[in-house]
Amino acid sequence: MKIASWNVNSVRQRQDLILDWLKRHEPDVLMMQEIKCETTQFPAEIFQDAGYECAVVGQKSYNGVATLVRGDFEITTDHLPGFENPAARYVEVRTQGLTLGNLYLPNGNSGGEEGYATKLAFFDALACRAQNFLNSETDFVLAGDYNVCPTAEDYAPGALGPDDALVRPESRAAWRRLVWLGLTDALRAVHPTGTAYTFWDYQAGAWQRDCGLRIDHALLSPRVAERLIDAQPDKEERAMERPSDHVPLIVTLKDPAAAA
Repeated sequence: MKIASWNVNSVRQRQDLILDWLKRHEPDVLMMQEIKCETTQFPAEIFQDAGYECAVVGQKSYNGVATLVRGDFEITTDHLPGFENPAARYVEVRTQGLTLGNLYLPNGNSGGEEGYATKLAFFDALACRAQNFLNSETDFVLAGDYNVCPTAEDYAPGALGPDDALVRPESRAAWRRLVWLGLTDALRAVHPTGTAYTFWDYQAGAWQRDCGLRIDHALLSPRVAERLIDAQPDKEERAMERPSDHVPLIVTLKDPAAAA
């Protein structure tokens, strides 16, 4: 089973790139963030023609998440329980025996301390959601744009200042709290060290200088982690014409029977 997460930075601007990527990689699931359109404006038909049904939570001009699925699925919630902010930042589906939470966590650098508190509130709600899943022995993946660099190795030297919300101690502590519930950071399970950036800013030649960040993550529950084969960012996608500033993170799992 192949699951991917990708902050596409406007689905309508990138729909041709996304369709091309789907054709080349054929994931079972693609979780997209920052679709930047209302649900009614989401180009569902073009993805349906490519073999994918869609779970969409949109918002005009900002935020928005959408999950594309090959095969049967159900939407389990169109918001993150316990997170009261109305922004479109979470959609959750169940398919092939897995619950998949697609998330776009607040950046936290705008809106002052109130904006940063919203980031931490999302982390708190996500940790509660994960704990509930663990208590009910639900197999799950929480993937998306977390807007956090967990360690110094997860961003290029000089790319972020010490007060940036992506690296503030409270952000990293919230990340650790989530992981220490018993979840597995898919990429670091496969590649424990080394750079594996998923984002390069459009400005200051960040891509050309490889001045990147690892802020897109997939966290796996224990039984799902046992099925992990590979996890890696598709770095080549950043070199495409008019790309997103993020690249897809691809997670490959064994089929349940093979993992038994």
